[in-house]
Amino acid sequence: MTSTVAWLWLALAIVLEVSGTVCMKLSDGFSRWVPSVLMAVFYMASFAAMVMSLKRIELGIAYAVWAGVGTALIAMVGVMVFKEAATAMKLAAIALIISGVVMLHLSEQG
Repeated sequence: MTSTVAWLWLALAIVLEVSGTVCMKLSDGFSRWVPSVLMAVFYMASFAAMVMSLKRIELGIAYAVWAGVGTALIAMVGVMVFKEAATAMKLAAIALIISGVVMLHLSEQG
C-alpha cells in the first residue's frame, strides 16, 4: 500500500466517523432505530478504515488527524446542519485544530 492510499483510508475513516456522529445526534438518544443502527455501522467501518491507514501512517499522526479533522468537521456540521451557534471562539478553535493537523502532517515529512 502506498502512502497516498493510506491517507485515502484515513480520509474515509474520518468521513465515516463524522457520519456516525451525525447519526448519533439523529438517533435521539437511541429512540430512533435506523440512525442508531447506522451509527454503529459507520463507527465500525471507520475503525476498519483507520486500521488500514495504520499500515503506512504513524499511530500518533493518524489518530491526531482522525480526531482533529473529525472534530472540526462535526463542529461545522453542527453549525450548518443543526443550526448551532457559530461563535468567534468556536471558529477560532476550528482554525487552531486545522492548523495543528497541518503541522502534524508536515512533521511526518520532516
